[in-house]
Amino acid sequence: MLPIIYQSVQQFGFMSTEEFSNLVALSQVTPGPVAVNAATYVGLFFGGMPAALVATLGICLPCFLIMLIVSKLLERFKENRYVQGAMTGIRPVTIGLIGAATLFLAEGVLVKGPVVSAQLWSGLDYYNLIPLGIFGASIVLMSVCKVKPIWVMLIMAAVGAVIYGWIL
Repeated sequence: MLPIIYQSVQQFGFMSTEEFSNLVALSQVTPGPVAVNAATYVGLFFGGMPAALVATLGICLPCFLIMLIVSKLLERFKENRYVQGAMTGIRPVTIGLIGAATLFLAEGVLVKGPVVSAQLWSGLDYYNLIPLGIFGASIVLMSVCKVKPIWVMLIMAAVGAVIYGWIL
């Protein structure tokens, strides 16, 4: 959903990549689905509370109706080998979509340009070193130290506030 929201926002030139990265960060740390939080934020950003409500309904209602219909159909045909094959095919696509969203966000935050680029090896000035360090530390905290994601977000928010408070 995030790439779709980003394309819609970029199509009209309403929000920069940095503003959109802030939107994603806020959507991640607030309770609820990321896409719903992002749509609500975009609505609030552009049109206040009425637009936030319309954006939230606009993203929730179609998904709810489609899932209601699909769940009834899947229940009916769950033993069908074609349906089982389709579900097996959907799983890797989901991982690919998450990976694409990760690359998309990395372009605006971790590096100064496309993630897949010849410039990746051209020098340190291509990288945003502080966000890259925070990213690496977050991965280490979650995978090696087994710190829960909510604590990692709070710790790294504090680290970012301290670091950028000193820099600015």
